[in-house]
Amino acid sequence: MKFTGLKLGIAVALAAGSAAAGLAGQGDAPELLQSLERGLWQLRAVGGGASTVAASQLCVGDPRVLAQIQHGSSAQCSHYVVRSSPTSVTISYSCKGAGQGLTTIRKESPRLIQIQSQGIRNGEPFSFSVEGRRAAGC
Repeated sequence: MKFTGLKLGIAVALAAGSAAAGLAGQGDAPELLQSLERGLWQLRAVGGGASTVAASQLCVGDPRVLAQIQHGSSAQCSHYVVRSSPTSVTISYSCKGAGQGLTTIRKESPRLIQIQSQGIRNGEPFSFSVEGRRAAGC
């Protein structure tokens, strides 16, 4: 398989992330994710282009689902925290048989976040940037 540009960068980042993800298991969500409000979140593409994100809204009960939006809440994924600070977290994840991803979530408030994610889903690359706003209960 020939990789070029973006695909090669994604493949390299995800290969490193998936090796580490196997060590992490499901574990607890990072503190930043735990501090976000549960409920219905609206997702809106940012950066001028159309988003390839799978959903425009998401019911968040387990905050780890925000790290794996493209793979959905039903996918069984292992997570590994690559980097964490009070306002940002980067998580590498791997979903057995469904793909993997690398997601950075920047918290502006408990009801407003910025999400950047890229990876592989069903053998195809994805990349998106969205703003998430907590809208209501669900």
